[in-house]
Amino acid sequence: KKKVIDYLIKRKIKNNLFENNKIIFEIDNLQTKKIIKIIIPINKKKDLIISSNQKNSFEHTELNKKLTINTIYKENFIKNSLYKSAIDKKIDPNIIVQFAQIYGFQVDFQRDIRKNDSFQIVYEVFKNEDNKIVDYGNILFANLILKGKSLRLYHFSSEKDKVNDHFEPNGQSIKKTLMKTPINGARLSSSYGMRKHPILGYNKMHQGTDFAAPTGTPIMASGSGVILKAGWCGGGGNCVKIKHNSTYSTVYAHMSKFARGIKKGIRVTQGQIIGYVGSTGMSTGPHLHYEVIKNGKKVNSQTLKLPSGKKLKGKAREDFELAKIKIDVLKSELINSQN
Repeated sequence: KKKVIDYLIKRKIKNNLFENNKIIFEIDNLQTKKIIKIIIPINKKKDLIISSNQKNSFEHTELNKKLTINTIYKENFIKNSLYKSAIDKKIDPNIIVQFAQIYGFQVDFQRDIRKNDSFQIVYEVFKNEDNKIVDYGNILFANLILKGKSLRLYHFSSEKDKVNDHFEPNGQSIKKTLMKTPINGARLSSSYGMRKHPILGYNKMHQGTDFAAPTGTPIMASGSGVILKAGWCGGGGNCVKIKHNSTYSTVYAHMSKFARGIKKGIRVTQGQIIGYVGSTGMSTGPHLHYEVIKNGKKVNSQTLKLPSGKKLKGKAREDFELAKIKIDVLKSELINSQN
């Protein structure tokens, strides 16, 4: 044992071990219990192999586990919240988070979703040799049907075209300058249409959008930019203000705490976690108060028309059309296999 520990220290091999991690030892009982091999999990996809060599010492290597990719189709009506309707169909929270993030540019998960809206989703899972799901891949197809209108999105990845994103059927990227829902919308626990009222109530002076969510729900930077403030804002409690460009700034208030490293002058990227939902300052309960400031004036973030991301053209558009057909065929096959 000491030889193994000395080897790990000498080679500066660091590996985090967690509760219930399974470590495999291969031992030669004929040689006073000499260790032949140790297999330590690095993550779900990789193992660290430490093995004895001819020089009565050890050597190590990292080995990728044999994983197979499977695709899964799920659909459901939304009776309460998106999160609950997805959990009811045994969709993993990691996938729900990804689903909420890709729609965060165009959907307000608390106000846009109504009873009997629905969703369809095709996503990837990685299975090990025991046929157990060990990781999740991309959402290949998503459709959020709101008031009978489909918001279909397709995943398209191409190293040649330097693209890895979700696109609308016309090849338009879903990304916009600012996200409509700068919060992990999957965890919005309130029923559709519910609105959180601050202590002062809503009136003409109230400008901004409030998202009711459990304390600790991650808050994301709705766009890339530089932090102008990360501190106490009086009635706004713990708040962050981000300057995105010469036109737009955003404010996030009532945080329980800031994310690690978030302070004035730091550059953040769109979707980066900047803090967590709380009820600090003048607040009746945990919620995010979110403001968009355009040219120095507060504007309604939910009706604001923002510049969209790029639209695929030329060869990239042709490649996307082919990928879209393949995904549609795959979706049909998965639906048929369930029936």
